[in-house]
Amino acid sequence: MDDLFSETAIAGRTLSRENVEALRAGPRRLVDCQLEEADLSGLTLSGWTFERCTLRKADLTGARLDRTIWTSCRAPFANFTGADVSEAQVTACDFNNSSFRRAVLMSATFNNAKLTGADFTDARGIDLSFVETLLINAKLPGFSFRKQVMTRVDFSQADLRKCDFRHTVFEDCSLRDANMAGSRFDGADLRSADLGGLRLVDAGLFRGATISRSQAGQLLGELGLNVR
Repeated sequence: MDDLFSETAIAGRTLSRENVEALRAGPRRLVDCQLEEADLSGLTLSGWTFERCTLRKADLTGARLDRTIWTSCRAPFANFTGADVSEAQVTACDFNNSSFRRAVLMSATFNNAKLTGADFTDARGIDLSFVETLLINAKLPGFSFRKQVMTRVDFSQADLRKCDFRHTVFEDCSLRDANMAGSRFDGADLRSADLGGLRLVDAGLFRGATISRSQAGQLLGELGLNVR
């Protein structure tokens, strides 16, 4: 196939499962490659680099993706269920509505990523980091973000039930209309967070957290009180 597999970097190719399997001698770099709807389930791709690749609806169930690097990729509706994505670095990628259910995400980093509607249910995410990332309508029940600094992360309408945000600092983040039932915010700094949609009956969630005067006024406003 005109030396498809002879180069360390594979660029501008449409790749099937068979093509990818033939490349597995060592970590490879894929650039501008098309893997839309490709079945990559169960493959070992540890340490691979993906740049500007398309993996829409790709199946990566149970794949070994530890230490992978993803830059400017598009993988909406991709299936990472049960995959090992530990220590992966994801930058400027669109993974909206993707599934990371039961995935291993230890020390993974998502920076400037779009994860709208993504499902992280039952994923293992110790030291998982999100920076400047859209997690609108995402499912992250039970995650621990303890002692992290969250910078420009949008959790609007996300499922954050029973998450651990103790001593977490929120910098220009949004928790608007998120489901935070059972979450813990002891010692958290929420002064730079959008708490829109929060009702006074939910205020108990933030016991021990720091909020701003304007946020307090917003809560008390529901009782018809004015804070001056």
